Amino acid sequence: MQTPTAQHLAALDALAARAFPDRDERSGFRDSGPGYHVAALATSEDFWEDDGTRRLIVEDQYEAERDGLATLLEVRWGAPRILSLWPVLERSMDGEDIPEPWSSLSCHVPHLRLWRAGERWIALGVSQWDKELPFQLVAVVTTVGPP
Repeated sequence: MQTPTAQHLAALDALAARAFPDRDERSGFRDSGPGYHVAALATSEDFWEDDGTRRLIVEDQYEAERDGLATLLEVRWGAPRILSLWPVLERSMDGEDIPEPWSSLSCHVPHLRLWRAGERWIALGVSQWDKELPFQLVAVVTTVGPP
């Protein structure tokens, strides 16, 4: 039986091997478009009935899963660049046209671990759209450079 980290690594490798579609499409927990794929490798429960305690524990768990997977990817591509997406969100809100997948990611992922792998960018992040909604461990594969 594979560990969750091994499963996440296998899913990321499969995502990186996929061809990019000609137009935007969504399939389950994967969004794809010209030059990018964004996929949820894991999704937590929601926090509608939580007093905030469980949410903090789950956030720590998802960040630890991201960091564990990042450690494996460091063997392949070296230390990641940490990319804050807050400035990207601010630029988007100021009217700048930000390309996908960065525009959408900036709405729910505060920062990414980012590597350059040949002509592609590979990134990992922890997503949460709102404090009551689930966390997701997100993988990104794109040929679109970060803004």
